[in-house]
Order: sequence, then C-alpha cells, then structure tokens
Amino acid sequence: MHGRRFTVAPVLFVSSVCLSALVGAQTRVAPPRLPDGKPDLQGVWDFRTLTPLERPVERVDQVVLTAEEVAEIEASAVERAIEADRPSEIRTQPLPVGGNVASYNDFWFDRGAGVVDDRRTALIVDPPDGRVPTAQPGAKRQGGSDADDVRPERPVRFRVGGIGSDGPEDRGLAERCLVGFNTGPPIVPFGYNQNMQLFQTRDHVVIYNEMVHDARIVPLDGRVHLPEGIRQLMGDSRGHWDGDTLVVETTNFTDKTASFNPTLGSAVGTGATLHLTERFRRGADDTLIYEFTVRDSSSFTLPFSAVIPMRRGAAPLFEYACHEGNYGMRNLLSGARAEERAGASLP
Repeated sequence: MHGRRFTVAPVLFVSSVCLSALVGAQTRVAPPRLPDGKPDLQGVWDFRTLTPLERPVERVDQVVLTAEEVAEIEASAVERAIEADRPSEIRTQPLPVGGNVASYNDFWFDRGAGVVDDRRTALIVDPPDGRVPTAQPGAKRQGGSDADDVRPERPVRFRVGGIGSDGPEDRGLAERCLVGFNTGPPIVPFGYNQNMQLFQTRDHVVIYNEMVHDARIVPLDGRVHLPEGIRQLMGDSRGHWDGDTLVVETTNFTDKTASFNPTLGSAVGTGATLHLTERFRRGADDTLIYEFTVRDSSSFTLPFSAVIPMRRGAAPLFEYACHEGNYGMRNLLSGARAEERAGASLP
C-alpha cells in the first residue's frame, strides 16, 4: 500500500494450510507495550489495498499472485490514477442537461497502490476457495444477481443503491449516512476514507472509523453482552486479550442491517443472527493485522474469515461530512416528486 514494496517469499501457489502459516509467519513480532503491559495498538491505520475481498473467478485455483502479476495490477492502478487527473471532455465541458450523469469517476476514489504483502489473491483466507460461502436456503438476500426479489422490500440492508425513491427508507444504509460502506463491522476495504483510529485504556478500546465517523467503544472489563432485546446498528462489542492479540466479539446487531454485505449493493441475511469475531495484533511498527470471522449458520453454509494488513497512517483522521445526508437525499427525493408531478414513469 502507499506504493511501497516489500520483500516476500517466492511462493506462487500454496495450499490453504500453507497460506495460513505464511500469513502468520510474516507478521509475528514483539509489539511495543503500554504501561499496563498490553500491546500498544494505538494509531491511525490505513486499510487501502488492491487485493479484492473475494478471489476473482478467473483465479479460482490460484492462492498467491506471481511477482509479474503483482507488477501488472499495481501498474494498472497507477495508470488509472494518472488517467483520472487528465483533462477530459466530460470534465472540461458543461454536464448534460437531464439524463443520468453517472457516479463518481476515478478521480474521487482512493483504492490504494499495492496488493497485500504476501500477494494473496483475496482477503478471504477461509474457506480455501477465497470466496464468501453460499447463502443458506431461505436466507434473506437483497441486490446482486442471486437476490430473492427483483425489487426487495424494506428494510434496505445493503449499503449503496436503493429499491425506489418514495422515501429515505428506500435507500441504502450508507446513502442515508447511517453506517459507512467500508466500516462494517467488519471493516472491508473499498473506495475512500479507508482509515481507522484505535485508542486504548486499561478497560476500554475505541475503534473510530473515518467514514461516517462511527466510534465503537469496546469494554475490556469482562462485562456480559447487552440483553437479547437491545439491538444496535454497530452491534454490541466486548473485548479481551488473547496473549498479544486483542479479540473483539460482537453480537446484538439489528435486523435492519445485513449479516454480511458481499458488495456495496448486495446483502445476505440479517444482523439479528450474526456473531462477529475480530482480532487486532501488531505485525510490525507500521502494520496492524486485522482479522475477522463471520459466523451465522442461519445465513451462510460456512463461517468465513479474512485477513487485512493495515498500514500506519501519515496524517490524522479528517472530519467526515456525509453529503448524501446534507443535501443528496433531499435532491433525490425532490427529483422523484417532480417526476411524479410531471407524470413521468419512475424506474
């Protein structure tokens, strides 16, 4: 990430067992410690990466990229960034009147400049195919090609997009500025504002996301989870130390969120049945290793896990303003009302 290069072992194809060993062997270091003896995990951590969450279908049997493939992927990212800075007709001429002006172009995205150090083809390390497992029969699904309904019903559990424009409840959770599209939990790299700051005290940890400025306060004092009937968008987190690894267990998600969002515009299951385990440990002075495991037998046929190295950020977190909530939502709904008054056919 950040365009830096790291030395890696010349391994091209390895089994899932070997991969787990590779991930662990590269990142076990003696961490700096706080006065209470616990590892110091504090800092601003950047989780940008060109490595996708799921293994691409064209690499179905490939666990690790070759050095040549890494160079090609990273060169393409550089070229895309250069292209985004070049003047083009759409940026030098007025926007067309009416019609769809499309989404952000690449100028606005910050996906990172490199793949993960061990050259994995996916962030998911288990199951061995590097893919989100198959949904359980009957699991609630929204968006994507395998969704249950062409036009799903409320609540909208995916992050970006929507099912209509009757009201804000028809839009994705990130469009409503309720949760960030990359902050989870679990945290999954995408797009921009891919930074997290971690604070520690003896009895608490705070996980503060730059995107939509969500803060999870995680008690470390052994208290039990909230009662079953109290549900929250970010769930109810409790932490403990397993050696030098901070383990955070989160339950009590609401059924207004998904069990997991494989993409920004898709959702599988509901948070009501999700049990999320996250692990944080130091990999090096400038690296925090973040792992998560999704367990939800009501939504997925298997649990699954991902490993994401985060780099120490060079700048503090910046104030985040969710413009969708400031004016985007009002404009979208106002436009829909104007179409209705004009008798236009809504999509």
